[in-house]
Amino acid sequence: MINVGVLGATGAVGQRFVELLADHPWFRLTTLAASDRSEGKPYGKIVNWRLDTPFPEKIAKVKVTATSPKSMKDVDLVFSALPAEIATDVEKEFADAGIAVCSNASSHRMVSDVPLVVPEVNPEHLGLIDVQKDKGSGGFIVTNPNCSTIMMVTALAPLRKFSFSDVRVATMQAISGAGFAGVAAMAIYDNVIPYIGKEEEKMETETLKIMGTLKGNRVIDAPFHVSASCHRVPVIDGHTMAVWVDIDEPLGTIKKAFADYKPPIKGLPTQPAESVHFFESEPDRPQPRLDRMRGRGMTVSVGRLREGVRFVAMGHNTIRGAAGASVLNAELIVKKKYL
Repeated sequence: MINVGVLGATGAVGQRFVELLADHPWFRLTTLAASDRSEGKPYGKIVNWRLDTPFPEKIAKVKVTATSPKSMKDVDLVFSALPAEIATDVEKEFADAGIAVCSNASSHRMVSDVPLVVPEVNPEHLGLIDVQKDKGSGGFIVTNPNCSTIMMVTALAPLRKFSFSDVRVATMQAISGAGFAGVAAMAIYDNVIPYIGKEEEKMETETLKIMGTLKGNRVIDAPFHVSASCHRVPVIDGHTMAVWVDIDEPLGTIKKAFADYKPPIKGLPTQPAESVHFFESEPDRPQPRLDRMRGRGMTVSVGRLREGVRFVAMGHNTIRGAAGASVLNAELIVKKKYL
């Protein structure tokens, strides 16, 4: 078993990490870090558990520590649910102290020697860990993408065999993506907010790195263009998006690519039986309420495939799009023997 900790353990994504790691077959959750006011207190006493799954009582008595490598010396890997403005320095401190970091924060995603990984899409990019290790400390940082980017690149994975130069996407993103207090009730009820700060830029840049090619000590961006328009909608969990890709192939060929898709990895505990579920005949799917928990929240659903190529993709933003993505990355790191 590998000892792990969670940074930012009381927030929305931090709680998802705790949920996913409490009974993990490969990882032993030994350390939880949060704000200074929580330090030294039992996790069960200070966390306001907001998930729709039972609180893992075996974690209740774990005392919260400071967010510092000195306070978490017995861990081999930490999962970061820190805000980006804090994560920039803190994650580097942990890596410099020889501890592996799997981060959900945006701080290091576009750093040239930091892997930005979706295991079903670009597992080979973990080779950048060697670039970081060559610089000395023994620790390293691996990031997962923005929650909406994850859904799109996973949905695009079955189509990588085809030639295309332009991807356009319009998202309908759940309010949980903004955190517990991220969107005021009076702002989102009976409303759609056609702007999410920096979201469009993340989708347009992160996608190119993820679907790019690892050459030596850097990734060469994928040779296509992404244009995104992102919107917040009154759905609790589950990001939905309409995607247009300029693939010039018969629709039957595209359907077969989705139906036959098998990811390049297997044997990871958090990986679902289907990374991509394809609704071939249902005209009104996927839907967040009906499909977000497919594959325990780790499956990306695709439907409404039409000539163009046009389709709708949807996935659970705090599981597949956040904590679950980091845990899956950590499993891949173990499988590839980087720990």
